Amino acid sequence: MSLKNQITEDMKNAMRAKDMERLGTIRLLTAAIKQKEVDERVELDDAAVIAVIDKMVKQRKDSITAFEQGGRDDLAAKEKAEMTVLAAYQPARLSADDIAAEVKAIVAELGASGPGDMGKVMGAVKTRLAGKADMGAVSAAVKAALAG
Repeated sequence: MSLKNQITEDMKNAMRAKDMERLGTIRLLTAAIKQKEVDERVELDDAAVIAVIDKMVKQRKDSITAFEQGGRDDLAAKEKAEMTVLAAYQPARLSADDIAAEVKAIVAELGASGPGDMGKVMGAVKTRLAGKADMGAVSAAVKAALAG
């Protein structure tokens, strides 16, 4: 079953269970997926759906930080609950050691030697690790591999 179909089934189950918080988050997710499909005039595959989910999780993290700094713990708690629902659709993330190993392999494949090759390496890494790793951690690993 594709990830989009799984999300639709989960939305139906949340409706049946009258789980309004979960239902609201899943509806936000389906709206974001449909918006991306309409904007790009394509049918999203699982990798593209994961990219939408990653973006939404990042937005929630940023909102949580802002709400906590502003003393709005009630809104931060709501965002955390939404992030928990969204995180359930993300694939298992690679550990820092796994990311470093992948980056080293890609650097060796491309023959990259210094910071000037950062763009070339990041392009290859993004295609191989999309949805599997946090790109901030990947970027740091690429910088470390090219500096050493």
